Formats: sequence, structure tokens, C-alpha cells
Amino acid sequence: MDVIVERPGALDVHNASVMACVRLPGEGRRRVEHVAEFETTTQGLLALRDWLEAHSVDKVAMEATGVYWKPVWAVLEERFECLLVNARHVKQVPGRKTDVKDAQWLCQLLEAGLLRASLVPPKPVRTLRNLTRYRKAQIRERQREMNRLHKVMQDTGIKLDCVASDIMGKSGRAMLDALVAGTSDPVVLADLSRGLLRKKIPALQQALEGRFDSEHALIVGRILAHIDYLEEAIEALSGAIEEQLGPFAPAVELMCTIPGVGRRAAEVIIAETGGDMSAFPTAKHLASWAGMCPGNDESAGKRRSGKTRKGSKWLGQTLVECAKTANRSKDTYLSAQYARLRARRGANKATIAVCHSILTAVWHMLQTGETYTDPGGDFFTRRNPERTRKRLVTQLESLGYTVTLEEGAAAT
Repeated sequence: MDVIVERPGALDVHNASVMACVRLPGEGRRRVEHVAEFETTTQGLLALRDWLEAHSVDKVAMEATGVYWKPVWAVLEERFECLLVNARHVKQVPGRKTDVKDAQWLCQLLEAGLLRASLVPPKPVRTLRNLTRYRKAQIRERQREMNRLHKVMQDTGIKLDCVASDIMGKSGRAMLDALVAGTSDPVVLADLSRGLLRKKIPALQQALEGRFDSEHALIVGRILAHIDYLEEAIEALSGAIEEQLGPFAPAVELMCTIPGVGRRAAEVIIAETGGDMSAFPTAKHLASWAGMCPGNDESAGKRRSGKTRKGSKWLGQTLVECAKTANRSKDTYLSAQYARLRARRGANKATIAVCHSILTAVWHMLQTGETYTDPGGDFFTRRNPERTRKRLVTQLESLGYTVTLEEGAAAT
């Protein structure tokens, strides 16, 4: 193979150790290999950096092994051009598997220019990504605690959720705090209701009769305390994310104009994609990288599975949430697209198609700085009116009607 990188380095990264290999010019056209093992402690990684510098390495490649690559990347990124590669793209020949051979094989691929680097955004964006992911984890944990609260309340026989739409609202929380404090009189508890819920006091008095024992008070008290802690943590993380956004704040405001995309979703999209669309030549590249387009699997002239490829699960989940919200919007292109595809392809594929449309809009908006312009819920009707006319006539004729069309005055 031709030598593309004159002095490549490759790392086989593990939890406790890193196997490093470099390939250097030798006599004539020969290549010389050097292999060494280092610990993943800070001192070990600094020694690895000095070893690579001593060999005047041009580029360093490493596999994306869980999260083990992150401390290695942090130490090397300022001194070397680093490449993070997908382990599936560089699999060694079966039966020849050792850490040394893995590092040697990776180094040979880098030398020949056969590696495709994964997207690793700059450190500020990686910090933003850590914050948004941890906030999402806290939001999920809060929802789990809410579900536990509902189950415990069912065990007590108290049916507060059958009367109050949100038992964690101001009225519901006041009643739960009173129950934990030892108040069991339904009349007293119902009188804690506020606003429109006071119209339901008779129903509340019946719903608040139950068997709220000391064990329930202990469990519910701990659940409420945990929910308070999680809400405080979510608020603190949101404040830190707001500060970290910095130059991406205008991009977040732009994305919020897309139906279904809220502020938190826009922050996640920025954190996961890096916010810099120059990393993706076209909107199709972005959708493919995110795993929001059909897979490409063809052999012997036959198309096989069109299953979507794997992408960032954090980005995928956020896009699906945005798509489901957009599906319920009124008179928008995204809701019309979902309704049109759901009838033919099913709800799941239609949702992924809406995710693809949202990502396409994000790419164009961040490239041009323009706000989102909705084509309208009647876009597919206006796009090909003749086709729409034939389809509707065919449907009426299939029901036994004879259709005669006359052009109206408003027709163009």
C-alpha cells in the first residue's frame, strides 16, 4: 500500500492500559515499527505523549472504545492531529487478535490513508454535550420517581390522580405534604386545593379517603424529597447550559421556529451535532450520520434491509420527541407529512421521516441563518393538484358515484 501518512501512530485503548504503535521511515523503502504499552493514568498518558513526540508522529488514530478514549484524547489533542475511528471499520482479520496486532493493524491503515475519522467536536461543545446528557438523565430519573409515587398512592387507596390532573401541582403537592406530615382527615386535605380544583372539593373528599400508613408516609416523603432534589439539579444544569451555549444562542432561537422543536431540544441538537454544519457537506450527510435515513444494503443487484444505521441515541431520542410533537401540530408541513406516510408505511417510519425533515431544516437554517418557513399543511395537495384530483375522483367512483367536474371561479 502507498504511504499517505509518513509518521503515523495508532493506539489500542483499554481501561487500564494503552498499546501504542508507530511506523517510521527506514532504509530504502522499508518501514520500521515501534510498539510500547502505557498506563492510562495521567502520568502514563503524559509518557505516551512524550513517546509519540520523540518519534515525530504526524497523526494519531484510536478506536472509539466506550468512554476510555476520552482521557487519552484530552491529553493528545493539543499536540497531535487525532482521529477517532469506528471499531467496526477497522476490524482485524479473525484469528489474529492481540492488543499488539490491533495497534499494528490500525497504524497500517492510518499510514495508507484508509481511516475515516468520527466527528469529535471542540472541547466547549463536548462540555455542553456532557451537561445536556446529564440533564436528560436527571429528567428521566424524575419521571421514574413520579411513576413510583403514583404506584405508592395506588397502594394506599387514595385516588387523588382521578380528580386532579397533576398530583404534583400546587394543590396536589400541598395535599401530599400534609399526608406525609400526618394529616389524614379528607375534609382538611380537600380544603388545601386551589384555583379551579376547589370546584371539585366533594370529589376530592371521597378520593382522599384511604389507608395512608406510616410506611407510606416514609416512602412518599423520600420520593418527594428526591423529586425536589432532581428539580433543583435540572434547574442548575439548565443554567450552566445557558452559559455554555454562548455563540450558539442565535442558532437555538432559529431552531425554536421549527414546529415541535423546543428550547431544550434545540440545545441537545447543538450539543450532539456540534452546531457547525461545515462538518456535513449536505443535509443528507447529516441525516445519515444521525441515523435518520434508510440504510443502504445492496448485493447482487438486490436491495436488502433498509434499516436505519446507528447514530447518537441522545440525538435520536430528542428528534423523535420533536417529531411526535410536530405530528400533533395544526396545518403544518410536518403534520401533513406524518399523516401522509403513516397510512402507507406505519407510524414508526413516518416519525423517522419527520425526524429527517427536521434535521434537513436544521442544516439549511444553520448554514444560511434564515428562520424556518413552513410550506403549509396543504403542501402535498398544492404540489401536484392534478394527481390529487385524480385520486379523489377515483375514491368517489369506487364508492359508486358518478363524478362530473367543473372548474370553479377561484381555480388558477
